[in-house]
Amino acid sequence: MRIVKFMLFSGLLLIAVSCAEPVDYSQAITDGQYISQAQDRITEVIIHDIFSPPVAARIYTYASLAAYEVAASTDPNYASLMGQLNGSEAVTFSPSEKVYAPLASLAAYYYVGTGLIFSEELMNGHRDEAYAKLKDKGIPDDVFEASIAFGKEVGDVIKAYSSKDNYHQSRSFPKFTVTGEEGTWQPTPPAYMEAIEPHWNKIRTFVLDSASQFTPLPPPPFSTEPGSEFFKVAKEVYDMDKAATQEQKDIALFWDCNPYKMNVKGHVMFAEKKITPGGHWMSITAIASKAADKDWKGTAEAFAMTGISLNEAFISCWDEKYRSNLIRPETYINQHIDEQWVPLLQTPPFPEHTSGHSVASSAAAYTLAHLFGDEFHIVDSSEVAYGLPIREYSSFSQAAEEAALSRFYGGIHYRPAIEYGITEGRDLAAFIWTKVDTKAKNVASN
Repeated sequence: MRIVKFMLFSGLLLIAVSCAEPVDYSQAITDGQYISQAQDRITEVIIHDIFSPPVAARIYTYASLAAYEVAASTDPNYASLMGQLNGSEAVTFSPSEKVYAPLASLAAYYYVGTGLIFSEELMNGHRDEAYAKLKDKGIPDDVFEASIAFGKEVGDVIKAYSSKDNYHQSRSFPKFTVTGEEGTWQPTPPAYMEAIEPHWNKIRTFVLDSASQFTPLPPPPFSTEPGSEFFKVAKEVYDMDKAATQEQKDIALFWDCNPYKMNVKGHVMFAEKKITPGGHWMSITAIASKAADKDWKGTAEAFAMTGISLNEAFISCWDEKYRSNLIRPETYINQHIDEQWVPLLQTPPFPEHTSGHSVASSAAAYTLAHLFGDEFHIVDSSEVAYGLPIREYSSFSQAAEEAALSRFYGGIHYRPAIEYGITEGRDLAAFIWTKVDTKAKNVASN
């Protein structure tokens, strides 16, 4: 009798299980929370691995492009960027019915981003934590496997595309030669580091026709004469430092974003790791996407296009930096105005003109304004993790202008590098949006 009862109970249990409603996991990922968290982690790894600002922008861009391409392949309202970007070919992906697109997009981001850094175990640990949380939301194993496989399929295409941008070849290019010629860049204290990425203009652009397409106005002719224009712009930096208000100092420190800051105490020198300027703007992108209630696709779009804008900005800016090869204010002022002067911010290791913050910030702000509208209230908490307070802005352009001026307040750029850099960044970002589009109907009508 006990055997019969057990069999009866088992049969009823099987019937109950077989009749149970399948778990609805369609809302497991709706907004950009998971991809934003992945970006936060990749920012942490970029800081840990000490990637330069141009290289960091490249990492953000390819990882975000992979995530976006999943969105474009699963939503007819979005247009693939493959075939629109320089050196890319149009690709048609065919995800199976089991693919859960938001998870595939996240998987693509992790897969490509992890392949571009050194400390892969840090990204893998974060990825596994995210996957565990998603599995708890009821995503079936077969759907999970299909989604991750599709993310990898898309990621492999983006990896192949990235492998042809000349980055790996540039790792063996010769170091920059300091000539010592009057008016040219020289390594600056305290570490006197060698020049960073002198061949970055050899990296393939995503959209620009060439690295020199948006060559800015040149700096004033070098001169040590007190009445010359160059002496005046250098003296302006010196005077600004002496008269800076606390607010101006706070602005300079908020936008410092220098991954190379070296501290010296006695005979000990140690690095202070910070977010890059591109990382700061990618963080603002995440903040704006959340504030605008963007879904995961809209967030991936914003990341991809902001990343592309930053990448082009650094290529354009670095092209000019090593063409003009201009002396930094710290060096000039120490030689010709005040040999004891030290700027508020530590001078980064590359030539002066134009300001990387100015070009990158104005380019990112233009793209974000294109996507969200410029009049957008921003509560910028990007630097809280690094011990700095929140700052607020009423528009992307206001934030970009403050970021640009922060380099003047910090004593590391002459005013022309800032003003010409703003124009350079805005112009190249405007050009990007004339060449590519993320909306399928717009691409079809071109």
